[in-house]
Amino acid sequence: MANYNKIIMIGNLTRDPQLSYLPSNTPAVEFGLASNRKWKDQSGQQREDTCFIDCRAYGRSAEILNQYTAKGRQILVEGRLQLDTWEGKDGTRRSKHRIFVENFQFLDSGSGRGQGGQGAQGQGGYQQAPPRQAPQAPQSPPQQRAPMMDEPPQPYNGNDAGGDDIPF
Repeated sequence: MANYNKIIMIGNLTRDPQLSYLPSNTPAVEFGLASNRKWKDQSGQQREDTCFIDCRAYGRSAEILNQYTAKGRQILVEGRLQLDTWEGKDGTRRSKHRIFVENFQFLDSGSGRGQGGQGAQGQGGYQQAPPRQAPQAPQSPPQQRAPMMDEPPQPYNGNDAGGDDIPF
């Protein structure tokens, strides 16, 4: 029997991304995503529900997400869903779902990073990331470069028409 684990979610960041580095010096970023759903109940009243989920990305994607996103920015993420379980301080079993981001696309204008956010807090063997710097608009269009031999190929996200000044 075949298995398939794929999730696509559009939402707004609930907090600034937190960049950290694994012991292998691989960048990792974590952020929260909120997606709203509106509907009318049986009595005709307008109702709204919000789904909150944590997301994690690695490598160059982590660096780009850290540099060009901030709390409130709208984004589409595509990846796999994983259930994390642990034992809480009070001894109870806890769990939550997390999206491991494989592809993403910015959906708003993203006129730059917001203020705030200071990187990771150094938890779970991660190193604290350097302070964030505001991105600067490129003076000329970004040049395409060939991937390095030890760098995995970046998946095609279906949008090479451009529009954003984000160098991928």
